[in-house]
Amino acid sequence: MAGVIRRRARRQRAFRWTVITGLGIFFLLPLLAMLEFTTRGANGSVTFETWQLLLDWRQLGETYPDLSAGITASFGLVLLTVALTLLLLVPTVVWVRLRLPRLRRLVEFVCLLPLTIPAIVLVVGLAPVYAWVTYFLGVSPLTLTFAYTILVLPYAYRSIDAGLSAIDVRTLAEASRSLGASWATVIWRVVLPNIRSAVLSAAFLTVALVLGEFTIASLLNRSNLQVAINLLGKSSATMSVAVSLTALVLAFVLLMFLSLVGGRRRTSPKETR
Repeated sequence: MAGVIRRRARRQRAFRWTVITGLGIFFLLPLLAMLEFTTRGANGSVTFETWQLLLDWRQLGETYPDLSAGITASFGLVLLTVALTLLLLVPTVVWVRLRLPRLRRLVEFVCLLPLTIPAIVLVVGLAPVYAWVTYFLGVSPLTLTFAYTILVLPYAYRSIDAGLSAIDVRTLAEASRSLGASWATVIWRVVLPNIRSAVLSAAFLTVALVLGEFTIASLLNRSNLQVAINLLGKSSATMSVAVSLTALVLAFVLLMFLSLVGGRRRTSPKETR
């Protein structure tokens, strides 16, 4: 019986590693091909001029001003969208769970609604709104923060809601209130530290969406990273591929960081027992 169990465990490990290896090759080969394309020089030589230019921010801004502006706009959008999304969702979801549980389904429906609406349809609805946004705030790419907050609502809501479902929010809130804490203190110093992994997950999803969004920015005539890459691909394919590869690697690093933080958070209660 023990031999059968060992053979089954070996087969499962072999199958697991086979799947992991196959998926790794499937994802790494395109990245390696992109890297090879960006380092391909004349007569088959290897050159790193594209990467040296990409890392030299001043020279990059002088050579590709549209790309520099798109990168700056995207990082500004990342910061503003993450801040606005968390500022809206975390207090709202916590308050609904504690004080207005009957509205939970309604809030969930509203937050998940953007999943059912294609981006092109959202643009048609947002275009008249952005006419007024342009009138009051100008044509800055940072005004896309409002549209991106709507787009990321389903993913951020699911992440934060899952984090709150894993803890007893009501007991924590009642204990804090009985000790004299205000509602702001309850949310900021009691609930938020217990859903740190969920908040980080929501933030990462927001970063990934903002860095990869193209349709709304293009149709609303705003500039961001993906719009700049699309325009740059018509004049310098090597630089556009290098920037795309950098964005993919950045997203992968953020995912790994999120996994490490989340894993440490889950194992810490066991280690303290």
